Amino acid sequence: MTKSWNRGWIVVLAGLCINLMFGVLYAWSIFAANLSSLYQWSGFQASLPYTVAIVMFALVMLVGGKLQDRFGPRLVATMGGALTGTGLVLSSFFTSLEGVIVCFGVLTGAGIGMGYSATTPAAVKWFRPEQKGLISGVVVTGFGLAALYIAPLTKALIASYGVFDTFRILGIVFGLMIMGFAQFLAVPKVTANPTGAAASASIGAVDCTWREMVRTRQFWMLWLMFLSGSMAGLILIGHLAKIAVLQTGINMGVTLVAMIALSNALGRPVAGFVSDRIGRGKTMTILSILQAMTLFFFSDLNSFASILIGSMIVTFSYGAMLAVYPSAIGDFYGMRNMGFNYAILFTAWGVAGFSGPLAAGYLLDLTGGYQATYLIASTLCFFAAVLGALLKSPAVAGQEEALSFKTATETA
Repeated sequence: MTKSWNRGWIVVLAGLCINLMFGVLYAWSIFAANLSSLYQWSGFQASLPYTVAIVMFALVMLVGGKLQDRFGPRLVATMGGALTGTGLVLSSFFTSLEGVIVCFGVLTGAGIGMGYSATTPAAVKWFRPEQKGLISGVVVTGFGLAALYIAPLTKALIASYGVFDTFRILGIVFGLMIMGFAQFLAVPKVTANPTGAAASASIGAVDCTWREMVRTRQFWMLWLMFLSGSMAGLILIGHLAKIAVLQTGINMGVTLVAMIALSNALGRPVAGFVSDRIGRGKTMTILSILQAMTLFFFSDLNSFASILIGSMIVTFSYGAMLAVYPSAIGDFYGMRNMGFNYAILFTAWGVAGFSGPLAAGYLLDLTGGYQATYLIASTLCFFAAVLGALLKSPAVAGQEEALSFKTATETA
């Protein structure tokens, strides 16, 4: 059991490091500023590679999740590293807008989705069911923390070597590091240690296929809740610098980016730990209420301190969801197909990432402010809170329905 426990933490740390590399997605704003200046790209054009990368991230997670369940996480994460590195390197050669969309948007986005799908499912299978939330939170913390170092590193490299060499440097270094850390990913052999963590991690919910999962109302409740919370977080992350200028008149984007990166990362292990103890549904409800209440009053925030506190609450809750939702999928639908099942749920994040920031930009152009965006996002989060309060695992809900039917039959 001790050996299995130690191996499990090696997998956790490898997944954490891989996600730190996948945070190269956050470097796009730095690349975009330089490329826009060089090629006179419009704001819309500069956003296209990033938007495509988000869509590919979510879509390719479906492929990666399926492959991870069948062939294991090591191969899938290695493929993710190869695609991520290749996309970055090729972005330095195919420098037209279309070329960067294909290289950074399609290839790098696909690589991130492929590798991300392998890290969390591999890690949680080494630990007891009541530790799923904490372990998920630790692994995905890497993606949240990445913003702290990616932006200054990219700026420094561009200042020293230029934008195209920076693409190549990051592509080679990150690609090789991801593929190296991928070799430490593995899943336990349940039969090898029937009393250890490997065995107990598979105990709990009945293993469901994706077809069985999407036929349950709990899945669609989770999907809508994940969509609502992700949209709130991604809108704020994507527009925070402009929001701060509009509402305070102060350009404090660098400070805010660093602080929300910390809150985003901190929310993941904290919420994972809490959800292991009070349950996924209660935790989701609390997170949704925090986002809803903060966004409802966000238009009244007009100082550095208030904007900072409000944005940290929203991004803490957003980051927290990325630990709680994969844990819920494991709880509700079993561990055997967790990779693909969570990838299907993660399409909610993809829809939110594509539509939320674009809708906020459209409403800004239409109204001159973000009040309508805050109201819509707050309403969605209140709706998610109600769903969270009603959420029960399919097994528990089925038992209650069966008991209710039996009681009604006996009474009749």
